[in-house]
Amino acid sequence: MTLSVCIITLNEEANIGRTLESVKGIADEIIVVDSGSTDDTVAIAQSYGAKAFVEPWKGFALQKNSSLEKATCDWILSLDADEEVSPELAASIRSVLHSATPQQFSGYEMARRNLYMGHWIRRSGYYPDRKLRLVKRGSATFELRAVHEDMKMPGPIGRLHGDLIHHAYASLESFIEHANRYSSLGAGMVVKERMVGFSFMNIVVRPLVRFIYSYFFRLGFLDGRMGLLVYMNHAAYVSWKYAKAWEMSVNASKSSPQRHEGTK
Repeated sequence: MTLSVCIITLNEEANIGRTLESVKGIADEIIVVDSGSTDDTVAIAQSYGAKAFVEPWKGFALQKNSSLEKATCDWILSLDADEEVSPELAASIRSVLHSATPQQFSGYEMARRNLYMGHWIRRSGYYPDRKLRLVKRGSATFELRAVHEDMKMPGPIGRLHGDLIHHAYASLESFIEHANRYSSLGAGMVVKERMVGFSFMNIVVRPLVRFIYSYFFRLGFLDGRMGLLVYMNHAAYVSWKYAKAWEMSVNASKSSPQRHEGTK
């Protein structure tokens, strides 16, 4: 059976070569959906034989689903541009593709090894952090969420050996910038469901409890100084998300027709 590797990109020249190098022994087809890179991302992808498509940004889930729709092989491996398939995982995927017996599963999840500034974060749910990424074509799509989108499919799911290595952030600055951007997207998801008032519980207590639970009760302190930074930053992300949701709610109420009518 054949394999399509699907990736979405935007200015990923620092990562895309490593990603494609890790799948060159298993990929029959590489699909890259780019959203307007101004660096050499597309050229690097094409040097690996990728079929590159440039499309306007539609959001993470819709962009990834667009890449899945372009695949023509029997199976699809969906990757982020900063992820790398370990040799063990590549061998496990190859065994699925070359199996002489019908596959029991239409999808397989794999452990993801998250590296923050080059350090492997192992505790508090950061490993194995299993993700469904290998699926039969047409059997799965990404759920329509603004952020933290996952691939979903009906039926039982198998597990592969080996790790998907996630080179999350090269610097603390990029980590904080990412948390800031994703907290805005997360806040938008909260406000889409309901208007949010200012909540000391959500902005202060919830992040504090999350940090204490992750760092102490789930042994995050064993991840050392880098673990401390990671768990503190994720607690801050929770605080920012709910603070931004409150701000968005206030701005929405100010601009609503009902409010304007009531102030005439």
